[in-house]
Amino acid sequence: MAKVRGAVVVDKEGCKGCGLCVVACPQNVLALNKDVNSRGYHYSYMANPEECIGCAHCGLVCPDTCITIYRVKL
Repeated sequence: MAKVRGAVVVDKEGCKGCGLCVVACPQNVLALNKDVNSRGYHYSYMANPEECIGCAHCGLVCPDTCITIYRVKL
């Protein structure tokens, strides 16, 4: 089976910091940033990008659809 590496792109201005994506990630890739966006929310980001497998759990649970997932075969 081919290895897959993923990348998560978060629209930081659209993110309201609910944290659902952080909880849904089985690899503990995502975390809430200490910085805030222009609306005052702590947005999510890839804290451990090398662990991302591109499973898309984070994108499925995002209520604001501000997460895009990319997958690359290695």
